Amino acid sequence: MARTTAHDPTAPRLAALASLLADETRASFCLALLDGRAWTAGELARSAGVAASTASEHLGKLVSGGLLAEERQGRHRYVRLADGRTAQLIEELAAHAHPVTPVPVRTLREASLQHALARGRTCYDHLAGRLGIRITDAMTRRGLLRQDTGFALTDQGLAWFGALSVPLATTSRRPLARGCLDWTERRPHLAGTSGAALCRHVLDAGWCERVGSGRAVRATPAGLAAFSDHLGIEPAELDGD
Repeated sequence: MARTTAHDPTAPRLAALASLLADETRASFCLALLDGRAWTAGELARSAGVAASTASEHLGKLVSGGLLAEERQGRHRYVRLADGRTAQLIEELAAHAHPVTPVPVRTLREASLQHALARGRTCYDHLAGRLGIRITDAMTRRGLLRQDTGFALTDQGLAWFGALSVPLATTSRRPLARGCLDWTERRPHLAGTSGAALCRHVLDAGWCERVGSGRAVRATPAGLAAFSDHLGIEPAELDGD
């Protein structure tokens, strides 16, 4: 008598999800959208070096597959990552895909981009790269953040956010603090509600500025002073190559 094998109903959905990211152009779009902003199809096409018609076809698949959300304003069509869970998935997959041995860069532009992203970037709505790791480490050293049993803000950490007048949305279904694996540093940086709130604050307060049109960010002179005052981070830790 032949044995029957139970078929996991999740398998087809997992295969469909994997197929969406199995194309380099679609993967490139998702990585670009980790800056947390909405992009037009034309902007994404230029970033990936493909024709507008090609971009439109790929974006349709990503939207219908649930990885991207579409917004329309008049004649303009914008897309963004569907939500924070999607951003976390893309970032963690990128961390797993990142080679242990650096791949030789082909152009000066590519080298500059890799350097900028490694120095500091947004990971959807929180800070990543060396900047994100230095902030996470400093918060842990100062007793604002615990990492021994997962990421958690301490009472001192909550008071620190309050002193900076940074509101934390405690009613959100998102965790207040969680670790997000950093694909360049290969260590977790601060994410969750508090990570998003801190990222908004450093950008709004001018402590950090975006570099170009992508998701790379760097500390400003005012930010270097602020990070030193509030977290004890030496400017050379953030400003050095």
